[in-house]
Amino acid sequence: MDKAEARIPVRIKLSALWASVMFCYIYGDYFWLYMPGKLAEMLAGKMPPFGPVTQGVLLTTTILMTIPSLMIFLSLVLRRAPNRWLNIVLGAVYSLFVLATMPGAWAFYLFLGAVDIALTSAIVWYAWSWPAQAAA
Repeated sequence: MDKAEARIPVRIKLSALWASVMFCYIYGDYFWLYMPGKLAEMLAGKMPPFGPVTQGVLLTTTILMTIPSLMIFLSLVLRRAPNRWLNIVLGAVYSLFVLATMPGAWAFYLFLGAVDIALTSAIVWYAWSWPAQAAA
């Protein structure tokens, strides 16, 4: 491997990690629909663990999923200092968020959750260890 291949910029790593996180979220939500009774709950207007579907529940869920989507782009364009701290904070928050949703989950969700936690932990690590000279 040549030196250029060995040195992938931190911004690219962070962006790729957020993109990977989003794919895991999408697949987890998609496969969740195949669990017995889930479509019936949706048709009845229920969204576990939140209960009845309301505009507020859907807006909150939308915001929670929009943040990682935006981080794919923001990781590439923000200046180093805010970029670094935003990735550290949001990576940690989303690790905790996924961890909180795992108790009682099916095996596919536990697997995707473990992958998500590994990815968001890597986001925190790369942002934390981002060298200052990389900002130039």
